[in-house]
Amino acid sequence: MNDQYPGNRQVFVAVGAVIGWLAVGLQLYLIILNRVMSIPLTIVQFFSFFTILTNILVALCFTFLWLRPQSDRGNFFASPQTSTAIAVYIVIVGLVYNLILRHLWAPQGLQRVVDEALHSVMPVYFALYWFIFVPKKKLAWANVPVWLLYPLGYIVYILIRGEFSGLYPYPFIDVSKLGYAQVMQNSVFLTFAFLVISLLFVGLGKVLSRNI
Repeated sequence: MNDQYPGNRQVFVAVGAVIGWLAVGLQLYLIILNRVMSIPLTIVQFFSFFTILTNILVALCFTFLWLRPQSDRGNFFASPQTSTAIAVYIVIVGLVYNLILRHLWAPQGLQRVVDEALHSVMPVYFALYWFIFVPKKKLAWANVPVWLLYPLGYIVYILIRGEFSGLYPYPFIDVSKLGYAQVMQNSVFLTFAFLVISLLFVGLGKVLSRNI
């Protein structure tokens, strides 16, 4: 972990952990409150969203960096490779929502606050954490294929689960409405987006590390 600003870093990750867990917890409360299925099925559906899984990953990262920075998990989340992978994932969450999904609904009240926290605040906040605090000299192009395993695994899981449940968390991977051909095309496009953003982070990391 970059020790150039240790005090500021601890405050930054503490704030990120609190905001992250509040956003995820409130979203769980709201989805249960407004459920159209049983509570168990609603909870299963809640944890099928890439947004939720990735925001939990961000919150876990900040929590271990805040409370257990010297532990094995703290060191794992502090590594440039792990931090950059998480940055890629949460930035994609923000980009996909704001470019593709935002126009599909208009949340109000508390739901709007939570929605912005999950899809806008946390992506920007974690990107800032990466930019300011993460050491970047050890980032390598070879890291990128490993980072793609999480989104690829997620797509496979959702398609298998959807085959049995008929439930898909996002319209662009809804086989029941689009068919497998279109969903596969969309999945390839998403994977390419992950690849491009990953390469951009590595490239930016190399440029920034040379300027330090």
